[in-house]
Amino acid sequence: MNFKLRVWENPWRLMLAVNAAVLVGVFLHKIALPPYVPYIHLLVDYHFGFTKRALIGAIISLFTVKIPVWLVFALGGAVWLITAGLFVQLFRRTFGFDKRHLALFVFMTGSPFFLKNFMHTLGHFDIYGCLFAICLLLIPARSLAYVLLAAMFSIVLVLIHHIHLLMYVPTIAAIVVLRHYLVHGTSRPNVAVGITSLGAVGALFLAAQFYGTIPVPEREFVAYLHSRMADPSQTKLLSFSYIWYQPLSKEIWDTWQRLPHNLLGAPVFALLIWLHTPLWRYFRNLIAALSIDAHRYIVTATIIIVSLGYLIMFAMVFDYSRWVSNWAVCMFLILHAVKMLPASKDVPPISADDRKTMAFGWIVALIPRVGIVRPF
Repeated sequence: MNFKLRVWENPWRLMLAVNAAVLVGVFLHKIALPPYVPYIHLLVDYHFGFTKRALIGAIISLFTVKIPVWLVFALGGAVWLITAGLFVQLFRRTFGFDKRHLALFVFMTGSPFFLKNFMHTLGHFDIYGCLFAICLLLIPARSLAYVLLAAMFSIVLVLIHHIHLLMYVPTIAAIVVLRHYLVHGTSRPNVAVGITSLGAVGALFLAAQFYGTIPVPEREFVAYLHSRMADPSQTKLLSFSYIWYQPLSKEIWDTWQRLPHNLLGAPVFALLIWLHTPLWRYFRNLIAALSIDAHRYIVTATIIIVSLGYLIMFAMVFDYSRWVSNWAVCMFLILHAVKMLPASKDVPPISADDRKTMAFGWIVALIPRVGIVRPF
């Protein structure tokens, strides 16, 4: 009874409860949908040689030959739970769970850009980039081993899907710069390791993009995927096999053909970003409070570089709702990295008593997700 009373007395706690209920609804809706793209990614491995988007399927093939459809939700759900749990740990370590930071916690965990949209895209590869970035924010960044670990994470992400080079690798690089290079300085060895790592990740991306195509006819490829299905009657789940044969030029052409229609969602994306104004204002204040001028310039530069990567993705692939959502998640993660830098003063947290902020918090908590291509 006392717990219920405390919840009603603190609307931010109630927002978290409502957000949890919305998450359950998103999950129930998701498992009722056919997992076209996520399922076929579990079937593809390195049977025909080096292949793009095949790492997860190759790892699964080490344990089982036949892939059931439910594995999409089991694997995706497990990764989602790990990511959510590690983010809660990250927030606790960076800010703490006191009353002062509860509103900030709601704007992040309750954001339709973040955990709720990862639930809607359950089985897609986006969340792996977020998971690795959170790990890099949690572990110590004292030595070159940190830079090498970040490089290894980036390589794994590119093998999962080469679009991670634009989606989460820039954010991982930003975290390494902010947590390692700004704290420990630049020396010839650590700069050399960083440049070499970037070169290796870039070379792998080019190999995946241009040499990771399937060398056999599509009919033979589909027949192999069909042989790996636990339920061969679900042939409709193989309808996206063409993406392993589609050249980059065709993807760009499709994106620009759909651009006029997909851009109709831009005002909705802008509105959703605007609803997070209290969070962006707090982020701006954190940057302004940094005690070293060079740190402020470098943080600003990393935000611009990460954002440019997403603009390039907008021109190449039309999953706009996913790109906007992951961009926002990258900003959340960079915010944590900025908080770890030395500051000249304490930045007041998001006001929990401001009525406008509270209204934004309720709307953010109630919106179930952003989507994959178009808003909602």
